[in-house]
Order: sequence, then C-alpha cells, then structure tokens
Amino acid sequence: QVQLVESGGGLVQAGGSLRLSCVVSGRTFSSYAMGWFRQAPGKEREFVARISSTGGLRYHADSVKGRFTISRDNAKNTMWLQMSSLKPEDTAVYYCAAGSTYGTSLQRGYDYWGQGTQVTVSS
Repeated sequence: QVQLVESGGGLVQAGGSLRLSCVVSGRTFSSYAMGWFRQAPGKEREFVARISSTGGLRYHADSVKGRFTISRDNAKNTMWLQMSSLKPEDTAVYYCAAGSTYGTSLQRGYDYWGQGTQVTVSS
C-alpha cells in the first residue's frame, strides 16, 4: 500500500509564493511517476503538473506554466510544487498522485492519491 501526504498549503496574498510537499511511503517512491492536481470549489479536479520517476521529464499545465515548478527527490521520498506569482484563481485543494506510467494528465492514470492541502489566494 502506498500512502501520500501533502503539506504546505495555506493562505497567501496574490503575487505570493507557496511550496507544497508530498511525502510518499509504503513502496519504492522512485518507481512512480507523480502528479499534482487541484480542485476549486464547484469545479472538477484538474491537472496541474507531472514528473517522471527519475525527475528527468516534467510537464506543466498551461494555466500554471512559468509560475509553478514540479520537482522531486527520490532519496527523500518527496515531491514538491513550487508556486509563485499566485493568483486568486489558483485557490483550490491541491492533491498529489502516484502512478506507474508517466505521460498522462488524466486522473485515471494515477493509482494513489493524497488527502489534499488547501491553498487560498486572496486578492
């Protein structure tokens, strides 16, 4: 069984920064491709970014490209999402996810999910 725990969310003013963390336990972290998703109130969960098992491949959604950066450290079993130039529309619950194959932005491509961490950006 794989457990994912997000942290680092909070309240920040527009233009500010936050760094989210996702710690993975239970299986070999380095074997999983990882992703970040978010869900705003009243909206469907959407893809934010993904990273391959080695960290060599990364992809960010257009809505966050240039502002957010996904990264990972396999020695620490941890993935991060560095968020800068935050906007009120970035307000959402952010989820990390783990899957066996890199390359998908679809939720069904991920097998394990965290409980989420709330990010609120005030204007």
